[in-house]
Amino acid sequence: MLDLTTQIGSLTLKNPIMPASGTFSEELAQLFDLDVLGAHVTKTITREKRSGNPTPRVCEVRGSMLNSIGIPSKGLDAFKANVIPFYDRYNAPLIVSISAGSIDEFASLCEDISVPGVAAIEVNISCPNIEEDGKAFAMRPSTTHAVIAKLRQATDLPLWAKLTPNTGETTEVAKAAEEAGADALVVSNTLLAMAIDIHTRRPKLGNLMGGLSGPAFKPIALRMAYQCAKSVDIPVIGCGGISTVEDVIEYLIAGAVAVQIGTATFIEPHIMTRMIDGLEAYLKTQGFQSVSQLVGSVEDEEASDGLVFMEAAP
Repeated sequence: MLDLTTQIGSLTLKNPIMPASGTFSEELAQLFDLDVLGAHVTKTITREKRSGNPTPRVCEVRGSMLNSIGIPSKGLDAFKANVIPFYDRYNAPLIVSISAGSIDEFASLCEDISVPGVAAIEVNISCPNIEEDGKAFAMRPSTTHAVIAKLRQATDLPLWAKLTPNTGETTEVAKAAEEAGADALVVSNTLLAMAIDIHTRRPKLGNLMGGLSGPAFKPIALRMAYQCAKSVDIPVIGCGGISTVEDVIEYLIAGAVAVQIGTATFIEPHIMTRMIDGLEAYLKTQGFQSVSQLVGSVEDEEASDGLVFMEAAP
């Protein structure tokens, strides 16, 4: 019998398919059984209520989309009172995504969200750090290490560090997160981008810039997932531009043990269930007994010397 079981640190998932934070809500339970998923990942929460960024917050670009939602949140108390009890009815582990503006705020929120019903904490260190002039924690190895080390002291739950593509130090940041105590990496958040309306000559987003997601972003995020999987010993969860089962398979071959689906769910709410079925069919036709046999199976030995040369070239 084909085995889709996926191990991410101490957590066992029934399959490697889960939603990306911010693209999944309780309303999807009206469309399909949420327990078919490997895990549930909540929208990022903050301690206090937040209204988010000015509108417009979303716009389409060729092959993808930009968003500048700004992490609107009903706050920690509302989350604990309403969202966690909702997911208690399901067997799939609940992964809670959190965000804060400083290391101490992150640690406090992490400690207070470490409650029964939460299986792991996804740390959105792609958000601005007010102590570093608004630069995201995950843009630098030093700030990545500092925040993850503090969170490691604040909770016994598994910590998943969500990285940013807006850095030139991808592998260094990944290693820093691992050294500081992260149990897994989510690679990655959206890429900072912009679009302008040529008729009004105004930016298409109310916050001027936003995050690029969708198919156009996939090659970048896939490259990052591959680099991180080669650089660390903790699991990598691929995220970015996944819209087909072929995309899922690419990430797994590149070294990701699981994937998160984001923008594609807006277009087709059932898409994660189709990806599970498609992955199983692919594994059967290729003669695999388990999904773990596919992970990291990329044939890259002959290309490795050239890859190093390209990275080192000016």
